[in-house]
Amino acid sequence: MPKLRVHNLSVSLDGFVAGPDQGPDAPLGVGGERLHEWAFRTRYGHTMLGRDGGEIGADDELLAAGDHGIGATIMGRNMFGPVRGEWPDHSWTGWWGPNPPYHHDTFVLTHYPRPDLTMAGGTTFHFVADAPESVLKRAFDAADGADARLGGGASTVRQFLAAGLIDELHVAIVPTLLGSGERLFDNLGELPGYRVADMLATTSVTHVWMTKR
Repeated sequence: MPKLRVHNLSVSLDGFVAGPDQGPDAPLGVGGERLHEWAFRTRYGHTMLGRDGGEIGADDELLAAGDHGIGATIMGRNMFGPVRGEWPDHSWTGWWGPNPPYHHDTFVLTHYPRPDLTMAGGTTFHFVADAPESVLKRAFDAADGADARLGGGASTVRQFLAAGLIDELHVAIVPTLLGSGERLFDNLGELPGYRVADMLATTSVTHVWMTKR
């Protein structure tokens, strides 16, 4: 049975997945790029950037695992771009250039839908204002038997956690403090439907997996 998975979600020691003041010049907020330094040191991270080399080991393997068996992606509007409110036009097409790294149907949660956007490499962005359950059904249909992946930001992950829709949540706790920004686990209580299933510490981060009970 297909699952909804979250992989390699980098979180600071004080619980933030992005810093404050996100915008075109700071997609991850002020200081937020520190959360992803561990990923881009790996061989798989180098490959994503079109570079040779990179570190091998557990971090590299876990970063790569986040792309295995995925047939559709769901993300929040803040992950797609910095534009807020009504779309002034449709010129913004994401952070990733003409060939985004998804290569499948990708559903962007927004209060302001816009026409589908088909990009090079097989990525089609669908801008949807539906409830999480409805969006997940569309993602599973698009994935055609494969798993669906949930990206950021924090508010998007919280919505799906609160609804009990995430089957596997993998966070990478980064030894840095951001002080403010977008916090992951605010206002979720004890999440009684989930348990910590495993942990693994590397020299860069501590990986923690949560699964449904």
